[in-house]
Parts: sequence; C-alpha cells; structure tokens
Amino acid sequence: MGGDGQIIDAVDRRAADGLIDWWREAGVEVAVGEQPRGWLRGDAPAAPPSVVASAVESPADLIAFQSWIATAPGLPMDGGGAVRVAPRGMEGALVMLLADLPGADDVAEGQPIGGEAWALTVRMLAAIGIAPDAAYHASLACFHAPGARIGRDQLEACAAIARDHIRLARPERLILFGDAPARALLGEPLARARGRLHKVEGVRTIATFHPRWLLQRPSDKALAWRDLLLLMSENN
Repeated sequence: MGGDGQIIDAVDRRAADGLIDWWREAGVEVAVGEQPRGWLRGDAPAAPPSVVASAVESPADLIAFQSWIATAPGLPMDGGGAVRVAPRGMEGALVMLLADLPGADDVAEGQPIGGEAWALTVRMLAAIGIAPDAAYHASLACFHAPGARIGRDQLEACAAIARDHIRLARPERLILFGDAPARALLGEPLARARGRLHKVEGVRTIATFHPRWLLQRPSDKALAWRDLLLLMSENN
C-alpha cells in the first residue's frame, strides 16, 4: 500500500453503500443526533411546510403523478446530491410493492427494487402466481443517498404522498417492504405489523421484510412466505 489516499481509493464504494443500506434496513438512523429528541414522548416534529405543500399539490391521475414524482422539487429526502428513482408499472396492477428508500443496486438499475433484491422479488411474486410485469413497484420516498434514512419529521409527508400514489395506482393488493413503509402507512413498526391483513386506501395490504433484508437474513424467508400466503388468502 502506498499511502492513506491509496487505502481510501481501494475501498469499494458499492460495497460501502450496501453496508449502509443494510444498517438502514436494520433500523439504525444516526450515531449521534444534532438535537436531543423525546423518543419516549412520541412528539415527532411537524414536516417542513414546503414538503407538506408538495403532498397537497400532487396530481389527480397516475400518469401526471409519475411525471410529478420524477421532477417535483422539495419532495421528502431530496437534496444533498440524492439520486431520484422513479416508480414503475401500470395502473390497476395485481399488486403494488411499496419499498423503503432505494439502495445502491436500485439506483444502478434505475428502479425502486433492483439487483439481487429484484431477482428475489421476482421469485417471491412467482411463488404467488404473479408475473413481474403485473406488479407496480415504488418507493416510500424516491431518493437514494448513502446513509439516508427517513426521519420521524419526514414520515408524515412521505405517508401523505404514498397514500395519493396508492389511490391513483389502484392496485388489487399492496405489499409494504420494510419498516419505514409500515410505520408510515400502518402507524406501527414492521415487527408488529407483520402477520396481519391491513387496509390502506381500501387496498388489501400486508407488511413484510424488504428483499434486501431477506438476502442478509435468509432465515426470515419462511416468515415472508407466510405473509405472502396471507395476502393471497380468501380471509377478509
């Protein structure tokens, strides 16, 4: 090794991004916050006015919404060099997949779930009889930046936009992939939201592990399979 600069250059940036995404999926937000928070009081600060306004001004049909989400300024998690990843799919899909923030692999493929996680998603969909092109996939917030995580102060704005998105996409079923979508749309963490049927904007919904998580924790695949069976069951 020549020097400190060479050591730093030798670091695989993609591997580093992947590690950061893994910690984000595990629920690590920051090491030390800039301001103290009342974690036990549940006093989440209000979303910034510009972000709330963005949710209110979202369009009234899916095509316009997709264009808006791909270009509108001031959306949650925008800024700081974040890369935008647009949703994919058609209105009235058999299932809508709403995932946590895009990761490095997702950005590389230009879709909300990419890389090995998408390959696993395709296998999960096939197991319940759904072709990948019959699924609509999107992110709770469409921006990727290494280490980013949706904070409590942004979750409400993300939820408002996601509810509009679901209402306009009109899927038959909805899968929430990861902890942040569960918290935003069901009001509880994934650990409590799993294993039960929910309704979001009138759509039959389950919450389960993000495929990224399952690649790291294959022992949880059996639990995810039970969630998928519940989604496709005839139970109300």
